Amino acid sequence: MLADLMTFENLAAFVALAAMEIVLGIDNLVYIAIVSSRLPKEQQPAARKLGLMMALVTRLMLLFVLAYIVQNLTSPITQLTDLGVPAAFVEQFSGHPPGDEAYDATNGISWKDIVLLVGGLFLLWKSVTEIHEQFNHDPTQDVKPPRYGFVGIVTQIAIMDIVFSLDSVITAVGMAKEIRVMVAAIVAAMIVMLLFAERVSKFVEDHPTLKMLALSFLILIGVMLVAEGAGAHLDKGY
Repeated sequence: MLADLMTFENLAAFVALAAMEIVLGIDNLVYIAIVSSRLPKEQQPAARKLGLMMALVTRLMLLFVLAYIVQNLTSPITQLTDLGVPAAFVEQFSGHPPGDEAYDATNGISWKDIVLLVGGLFLLWKSVTEIHEQFNHDPTQDVKPPRYGFVGIVTQIAIMDIVFSLDSVITAVGMAKEIRVMVAAIVAAMIVMLLFAERVSKFVEDHPTLKMLALSFLILIGVMLVAEGAGAHLDKGY
């Protein structure tokens, strides 16, 4: 079982995905640091660690849901031609005539296609927005959490973790074929952030090119997911 996972493609996906998760998780670390700073100093470390642990749980839950949809809900629920798209357009896009398997695959719309398409568009929007903010202002200056108690701060972190988890989870689904590789990469990245949160944050802040490269790679994943959702298969091994 383990030998089946130890392929070059899976190892490459694990390393790349874990690195992406760490770099993209810096925003989450910054937000947690800002929110937890409103607590007494003796409570701040516990709030940060609890916030990161909840982020891990949130990521894994979202990952299993999205992976299940992508891997299982592949039967068409409607068709492009039923939505008013001309059959000639579908034929030209698929490169095959009606009745052909490739034509039917392009014409059919499944929950998998919807998740891939929406996820890809979200990654494109997220990455372009982040790049814009990197060049214009510090996004952390806009975060002004209210003064809640420990439970309120941790709850606020848990809610925001869902938002911060979306891009990393969609990236995981877009980069790896094997669910166990996705889980291992996310867990490894979270362990690194738990142990080296301050040093990782400082390293990325001192080398902003890493953040820009990660966001540029996110655009690539977004384009690939949109293409997959539209019926154009791209090998994730690339």
